[in-house]
Amino acid sequence: MFYLDPLYLIFAIPGLLLGLWAQFRVQSAFQEYSQVGTRLTGARAARMLLDRYGLHGVRVERVDGFLSDHYNPLTRELRLSPTVYDGATVASVGVAAHEAGHAIQHAEEYIPLQFRSAIVPGVVVGSWLGPLLFFVGFVFSSLRVLAWVGVGVFALVALFSLVTLPVEFDASHRAKKLLVSEGILDTQEMTGVNAVLNAAALTYVAAAVQAVMNLLYYVFLLTGSRRND
Repeated sequence: MFYLDPLYLIFAIPGLLLGLWAQFRVQSAFQEYSQVGTRLTGARAARMLLDRYGLHGVRVERVDGFLSDHYNPLTRELRLSPTVYDGATVASVGVAAHEAGHAIQHAEEYIPLQFRSAIVPGVVVGSWLGPLLFFVGFVFSSLRVLAWVGVGVFALVALFSLVTLPVEFDASHRAKKLLVSEGILDTQEMTGVNAVLNAAALTYVAAAVQAVMNLLYYVFLLTGSRRND
């Protein structure tokens, strides 16, 4: 079966290794700077930044999980994991500020965030339908056009991962700038924030590499098989 093709490893390994490295960096950086205390918890820091922009209607809530932090633009909720919500550490404040950055993006109608949100339904469908259509079209040569449709649908997943990069980078940039300008952290403490958020950014780069390489693998199979027909 095509997904067991050893050739797939050539496309998959770079993103996989980068992803593993990124996860290691995130966990080690977060753990290290979770030992460095601050005067505010992550929840309090996020609330201060949101209020600074007049986003009083955005709720800051605690959710289960480790580093499950995210901002939901549909419900206008900034959800922080227990470690971040309750933690009065450099790592917790940095992550909370990053998520507050997404809420600010939403309020300012940041175009990449709007575009990413708009294609989410297509991405949800494309993540499972694309490979399915590709597989059927690839196995049955008479349905080759269906395989190309699958590639096109799955391309939304790769596009989503690429658009995510400026969204996440911008949120981190906003967080770093605001933490200093609002006097929440000093320059020395920002070293830890930079380490945590830069490591987190690497996970999004890894996800983009994986998605793009999967897409290229599908295209390579189709174009290669056509030459062999």
